[in-house]
Amino acid sequence: MSIDRVFIVGAGLMGSGIAQACAQSGMEVILNDVNQEAVDKGLKNIGWSVGKFIEKGKLSETKETILGRIKTATDLSQAGDADLAVEAVFENLEMKQDIFRKLDERSGPDALLASNTSAIPITELAAETERPDKVLGLHFFNPVPMMQAVEVIKGVSTSEETMLAGLNFIRRLGKEPIRVESDVPGFLLNRINLISYVEAIRLFEQGIGSVEDIDKGFRLAFGRKMGPFETGDMVGLDVSYGALSAIYEESKDIRYYPPQLLRRKVKAGQLGRKTGRGWYEYDKS
Repeated sequence: MSIDRVFIVGAGLMGSGIAQACAQSGMEVILNDVNQEAVDKGLKNIGWSVGKFIEKGKLSETKETILGRIKTATDLSQAGDADLAVEAVFENLEMKQDIFRKLDERSGPDALLASNTSAIPITELAAETERPDKVLGLHFFNPVPMMQAVEVIKGVSTSEETMLAGLNFIRRLGKEPIRVESDVPGFLLNRINLISYVEAIRLFEQGIGSVEDIDKGFRLAFGRKMGPFETGDMVGLDVSYGALSAIYEESKDIRYYPPQLLRRKVKAGQLGRKTGRGWYEYDKS
């Protein structure tokens, strides 16, 4: 199955990033959100990012050509024209289930449905549709235009044909698919990454190391571009909290229970870069 037209639900950081990657790869995109303001903000972010890629000589096409492949919508009526619909909204099971029910009704019979969730089981979303064999997970990492790995997740009912189409789609984006064969909470990479994030927070809570030194150690000793707290601020503390909570609720594995300080910061609205304060403080001017 060839995927040439993509419908994306959610014009936030992840959804707009996915839209950009698709448009840069020559695909036609419809970027959807609940209101025009959200869609316009997503388009603005895409335009800025594409411009930076062109400045650095990483794209041969013009900004106008790439952006010309992206249309917008504030409802789901145009989902029927897509080969693939990708849900990329906040990590809330009920919200995602509702979107999948609506996408199932409005998409063409052969269209694939995917979620960009980082922790919610694909099988639970597929169960809301009449096409569970055509539902899969496509877990992109932030920032989408730059990150090369994408998890392609198989639900209990996902067909091999759907998995192959998903793998080929990711390769067409110029990214590397990571095949996840079992729909476990948190999938593959987050199961590993979130454990280190939780442990870093606990070590900081106990006064054993500072945020700055823990991040510096990760960069210098492990060769990571960013430490766990820097990454947490970029992703959003609320997003990490949601992922940890989803894994814990299903697995009851205490290793994934969100630490107290993370819970408090989320309650206080200290969510990272997007609010100007998380583990670090940022200039919002």
